[in-house]
Amino acid sequence: MNSYRIYRVAVAAVVAAVLPATVAADDGGDKPHRELARYESRVEEAIDHGLEYLAEQQKEDGSWAAPHLEGNTGIVSLGVMAFLASGYTPGTGPYGDVIDRGIDFILDNAQENGMLLGTATSHGPMYSHSISTLMLTEVSGMVIDRQRQQRIDEVLPKAIGLLLSAQQVRKREDHQGGWRYQTDSTDSDISCSGWAMMALRSARINGAPVPAESIEQAVRFVLNCRHPSGGFLYMPGSPGSPGLARTGTGLLCLKMGGRRGDEACAAAGDWILQNLPDTFGGLWFYYAIYHCSQGMFQLGGDYWVQWAEHMYDLVLPNQRDDGSWPTTTGGEQRAGANYATAMAVLSLSVPLRQLPIYQR
Repeated sequence: MNSYRIYRVAVAAVVAAVLPATVAADDGGDKPHRELARYESRVEEAIDHGLEYLAEQQKEDGSWAAPHLEGNTGIVSLGVMAFLASGYTPGTGPYGDVIDRGIDFILDNAQENGMLLGTATSHGPMYSHSISTLMLTEVSGMVIDRQRQQRIDEVLPKAIGLLLSAQQVRKREDHQGGWRYQTDSTDSDISCSGWAMMALRSARINGAPVPAESIEQAVRFVLNCRHPSGGFLYMPGSPGSPGLARTGTGLLCLKMGGRRGDEACAAAGDWILQNLPDTFGGLWFYYAIYHCSQGMFQLGGDYWVQWAEHMYDLVLPNQRDDGSWPTTTGGEQRAGANYATAMAVLSLSVPLRQLPIYQR
């Protein structure tokens, strides 16, 4: 075991030791997560095996292959964040070069107007742009190479500025404050808005001049998507019932937006527990478990324990021998196994709390 790996294990042990006290301070509960102890070694092994797969699959230009989304900056950024969420950092340790190459791919695809866009998009450029902006805000300040950090310093303010200007496009009142597929979209959806809000929240935490009102506007839009059942809809007043991915996004946005004691958070957590996925896979499965894992961990206590047990039981047995996870149905098939593996690792690594934006 190399010294970096020993360091990472030590960090994980410290996190596990302080977790019960953190939960008690966060949500008033005093129940340690003993229920999850039986999963610890399996989760760690799955994460390590998944990262080994991603490192092997990374292309020379820093990207990861996707069947119908080759060169998508969002997928590359999710891949980078999978390593960051597991405690690895740019330029150091066994995956330092992997992370650096991924960062460089995003920087190489930065457009003059600030858009972070590769050669393929899903739905529209704001998805990839928001996810990539979030990744850059998370690594800014961690990067060892001065020239790479200088490039981030040049690219990131433009990327953040593009998100801020897109939010201010004139829209219907209940859509104001959110984002959608294009920079000039005149409507908003909770999915695209969730990534954009996380990017701005991370930027603000990292010292960027993001107005507090921008975060509050985004929170108000998210609340406009709330359903009477406690779940969240795709858009304000959308027909049909709430969805798991949308509700996880809504919960995470409220928590990250400062509404920690809001009744809407507990109601969203209750909705998720009442609508747990029955089987592995399905429409937007990885997207859903990612957001629900992040949101339910923020909610803490029994919400996290019940969700984590269910999520582990679905995800862990379905990892393939090579360390990857299979794509399921719909749009995620277009993204491929590298996307699926990055999202699975991000969901499993939530308790490590290595990504600054998602720390309690």
